[in-house]
Amino acid sequence: MRALRIDQGLQLDTAYPEPTVEAGDALVRVLKAGICNTDLEIVRGYMGFKGVLGHEFVGVVAGGAWDGRRVAGEINVACGHCAMCDSGIPSQCYHRTTLGIDRHDGAFADRVSVPTANLHAIPDEVSDDQAVFIEPLAAALQILRLTHIRPTDRVALLGAGKLGLLAAQVVALTGCQLAVIVRHDRQRALLAQWGIAAANAGELEPHRADLVIDCTGTEQGFADALALVRPRGTIHLKSTYHGLPAANLTRVVIDELSVVSSRCGPFDAAIRLLRRGLVDVDSLIDARYALDDGVKAFAEAGQKGKLKIILDVSN
Repeated sequence: MRALRIDQGLQLDTAYPEPTVEAGDALVRVLKAGICNTDLEIVRGYMGFKGVLGHEFVGVVAGGAWDGRRVAGEINVACGHCAMCDSGIPSQCYHRTTLGIDRHDGAFADRVSVPTANLHAIPDEVSDDQAVFIEPLAAALQILRLTHIRPTDRVALLGAGKLGLLAAQVVALTGCQLAVIVRHDRQRALLAQWGIAAANAGELEPHRADLVIDCTGTEQGFADALALVRPRGTIHLKSTYHGLPAANLTRVVIDELSVVSSRCGPFDAAIRLLRRGLVDVDSLIDARYALDDGVKAFAEAGQKGKLKIILDVSN
């Protein structure tokens, strides 16, 4: 089968081995998949991963109890019996592998093996394009799951990229006083379309935000968050980094700040938002490529200001 894999560089393999389907797994024929910042970081060396990339996808199950169903899949492949799994937190399983990120082949391929426990059926009202966004939208919803945002809170969001623009829409649903720091006219136009305030760097009053959400994926993001958050405020991190960024933890202590982080989130809630039309994801699609042109797709996805690039695997 065809697969876009990383091993001493990104390459399209037209004779990659078929996925191994263990007991409890489903074979999914991939329809579409999305390139995210984590994929770009992996190509640069993040996680030291070798194998098939891709974890944002929609596909159709071939065989078994889910045969013929259109699905998206959660990315954490959990053991099911460790303390974290027993506590109902399989995303933090001590023995987990991660689809397309850590020791488990991903969805930039004709077919992928996914535990049936990870699958979520896609309702007819949600298109294939929209279903590609379920995983990152769920990650954005995890912000609300771990940080309570009041309608009266002053919130600043840094990093108006693919994840940041989803997070902005989710956070705006709380009715808080939200401002998103932007660097490009495209970001400003999208936020205006959604009725969300945009600001340039330096326009917001320093040390006044109750909450700062960092979606930048850069070391500078945390420094910028420190400049905006008020004493005893909260910084919520959505960024992962290739490398070990420096951070002014002394400021965290002196200002008695809370630092919260979140990763993967609730798929069911993301599907409900898409089904009800409460989040706009179609406007975030910048380009589409066939899987055969996956290397070119990555080149465009890595350009500054680019939003979602979709791989049409079914072609």
